[in-house]
Amino acid sequence: MRVEDIFIRGTAIRLPSSLLVADAVAAGACPPRLASATDMVSVAWSPDQSAAEMAADAARTALERAGSAPEDLDLILHADTYHQGQDLWPVASYVQREAGGGSCPALEIRQMSNGGLAALDLAGAYLTADRNRCDALLTTADRFCEPGIDRWRTDPGTPYADGATALVLSRRGGFARLRSLAVLADADLEPMHRGREPFSPAPFTHRIPVDFEEAKKAFIGEVGMSFAISRAHNGQQTVLKQALSDADMELAEADWVLLPHFGRRRLQAIYYQPFGIDPARTTWDWSRTVGHLGAGDQFAGLDRLAVSGAAKPGDRIVLVGVGAGYSWGAAVVEVLERPGWV
Repeated sequence: MRVEDIFIRGTAIRLPSSLLVADAVAAGACPPRLASATDMVSVAWSPDQSAAEMAADAARTALERAGSAPEDLDLILHADTYHQGQDLWPVASYVQREAGGGSCPALEIRQMSNGGLAALDLAGAYLTADRNRCDALLTTADRFCEPGIDRWRTDPGTPYADGATALVLSRRGGFARLRSLAVLADADLEPMHRGREPFSPAPFTHRIPVDFEEAKKAFIGEVGMSFAISRAHNGQQTVLKQALSDADMELAEADWVLLPHFGRRRLQAIYYQPFGIDPARTTWDWSRTVGHLGAGDQFAGLDRLAVSGAAKPGDRIVLVGVGAGYSWGAAVVEVLERPGWV
């Protein structure tokens, strides 16, 4: 989808603390072979702050940077993948209350690691549907802690991190313009993160912590490795091709490519080699110190490029995402100016 007159006005990220991979290996929490395969240095870690609290922190910063008042907000979307700190509770409403987000609709998005780009798609359409609408606040947050998640073993190849991001999308202008966005789903791959287990009446009935690797093995045992790999690659290729075409550009012309914060071996297999992406055009040097933020990797990378000054006016940034379910997302953002809040 080609996007007209939708801008990014403010971004923010909340990373509470840091846990060194070497320390996790020494403590016996992270297997040495896994540390070697991922080539990660550290992961963001929250010893006590909940996902929702981190999201509220990021939201306040992004709104301040964007100069967005409560009356400017027409939509709040919060994307997450795991427990937010309370049970049977509308986390998006908490973010709205804590960030001073007025009386607009506040909704939760659960599209796993593609939740950030899914929220970007929905918010863009919402703002475009009515020219009187002004801003949308998008937040993401997760705290991948025990006992439900083992950040090293739940999804081997992707060390999980704790943190939050926020982005203000606007019709009023901003430091960057959203030029295109594409999303796609393939529910035939949905069992890959579910496995063969029957449905249960409560969380963690089958096993604790969650084990994505076991579910993937069960799925691949039924459909075959080639089926899973080809469908996953085709989905990502389709949305990437669509977003680039709508932005009238090729991937080689992108100044930056923001990828999921996977470990190095997984990035090499899924992105670097198949799409010819040079790691130097990504935020790998930084993301290997952060880890996988669930739905927030792309927003985090965008904030990093803006705050560090690495992204210059005229730069084109491609955001790439994938989430269990399965869904994929891709977007093209053009930097217009260095943000005044940097």
